[in-house]
Amino acid sequence: MTRTLTLRLRTLALACSLGMAGPGVAHAVNLGDAAPAFTPPDAHSIPDNDFGKAVLKGQEIFLKTPQNAAKFVGNNLNCVSCHMDAGRRENASPMWAAYVLYPAYRAKNGHVNTLAERLQGCFRYSMNGQMPPADDETIVALESYMYWLAQGAPTGVTLKGQGFKRLPQPAQKPDYVRGEKVFAQNCALCHGADGAGQEVNGHMVFPALWGDGSYNWGAGMHSIPTAAAFIKANMPLGKGDSLTDQEAWDVAYFMNAHERPQDPRFKGSVEETQKKYHDAKTDLYGQTVNGKVLGAGSTPNGGRLRADAK
Repeated sequence: MTRTLTLRLRTLALACSLGMAGPGVAHAVNLGDAAPAFTPPDAHSIPDNDFGKAVLKGQEIFLKTPQNAAKFVGNNLNCVSCHMDAGRRENASPMWAAYVLYPAYRAKNGHVNTLAERLQGCFRYSMNGQMPPADDETIVALESYMYWLAQGAPTGVTLKGQGFKRLPQPAQKPDYVRGEKVFAQNCALCHGADGAGQEVNGHMVFPALWGDGSYNWGAGMHSIPTAAAFIKANMPLGKGDSLTDQEAWDVAYFMNAHERPQDPRFKGSVEETQKKYHDAKTDLYGQTVNGKVLGAGSTPNGGRLRADAK
């Protein structure tokens, strides 16, 4: 890190401590192109002690979530389905970059979230399950794993590769038909023509992209800009950045123009749920696609957990 950037970080950190960081997340500093790079510790350097056991448990939950957190997971997705390379990869919402930014205000629920609450939301929405208690060993293990990945990283600073790198607006409005072609050529081999994903020995290797086995309508990936950003940087697997921006937008639209489990915040009316939680133009919930109102045909959220409770 250069002396200039070091001084800048110290100045910004002081401003944050004095409450001068501006609106939104008062303590988070976004340095844009000057964001510092960070490399998480080697995967084989987890300490051989009681803390290391918690880190290893968190890593196992991260890699094989339904098998290691079964009572909270309603589908067959894993944390690593979206946070690639065990949560280590830049521009795939890496865990080391997320850890240093919490607690943080989130517009999604209108208050400051702890890291534990953020993880609880992942189980509720992305995993189509239910939230573990904040002090449950599942949350403690995941927090321990994230803490270990982020050791040595500056706190309250947006690091290079954090989240998903947003794409510029597309030249053409995202299109279902074009997206279907991109999917058939680049995605169906792994995720299946029906978007149901592929399992090997009960482990979801390629995640379901829609349908009852996928994330529900409350998950962040149902937002077209979020999905497009993830796809552009990381897909097809091993060939990230090979699609054009327009192709990424189109296939994200196609993927999210299919039914998936209902939003857990649904109270009986698609129209009211759309108005309250899905009013963005890039959100297809409640919109009519191919003659069907998305959300109207959703199965109740909860998936396997709901079935097991019967």
